[in-house]
Amino acid sequence: MNEPEYGICRLATVPMRKDPADSAEMISQLLFGEHYHVLDTSEYQKWLLIKNEFDSYEGWIDKKQHRSISREFFNQINNSDYQISTDYQAELSFNEEIYSVSMGSVLPLLSNPLFSEEEKVIFRGKAKPIYTKLSRSALFELGKTMLNTPYYWGGRSSFGIDCSGFTQLIYRLAGVAIPRDSSQQILKGEEIEIDESMMGDLAFFTNQKGKMNHVGMIGKAGEIIHASGKVRIDKIDSNGIFNDEQNEYTHHLFKVKRYLPQNQ
Repeated sequence: MNEPEYGICRLATVPMRKDPADSAEMISQLLFGEHYHVLDTSEYQKWLLIKNEFDSYEGWIDKKQHRSISREFFNQINNSDYQISTDYQAELSFNEEIYSVSMGSVLPLLSNPLFSEEEKVIFRGKAKPIYTKLSRSALFELGKTMLNTPYYWGGRSSFGIDCSGFTQLIYRLAGVAIPRDSSQQILKGEEIEIDESMMGDLAFFTNQKGKMNHVGMIGKAGEIIHASGKVRIDKIDSNGIFNDEQNEYTHHLFKVKRYLPQNQ
């Protein structure tokens, strides 16, 4: 059996596609610093099927955007302390080249010698230890820093983000890992009523055909922050999301789920 191959994202974002082709749907992204398993290789060796170690999400990436690392390096990453960028966009130097990276990018602690051995990363921006817990109000304030970020199907970054990418990113900043897609997120957490909801709870919605296809995070009383066209704050009640600009309900409430302890 061949030795498994591992990789790490060394671009601001790398698209993960449904099929091994540039024209295929982008279903997710890797952010700078995320590492992954290589599961398969396409015909002609141009595409790699990978699994993101953070959320176990699978998709195809262009081999030209792959940076191979050893099993030892991969295991060191899993067992090391990290920080996560909390700047909307920040600058870093990687191997003496300048990159602009998204909120949520994963970085080594400055005291960690791991990266100085194989590559040089110098980060210029605000960051926090990856597992630091935050209060519900702090979670909402982080969400607000993403306001007006454009909606982008499959996006997980401050360059463009989809609804479940937004909730996953904000929870990750709070030290809580949740699945990638809304269809996976809704399977976790404790179901509660809308009138019991608190800042930081997640609300799920259906479209006009009754299919659950949207998620957002409860904000202050009667508010929700979500990615729809852009990251925005709208009104929410037992019927769903009311958009003042359109003067109508744009999403129908399905369920509310609680992931965080009530007293957090």
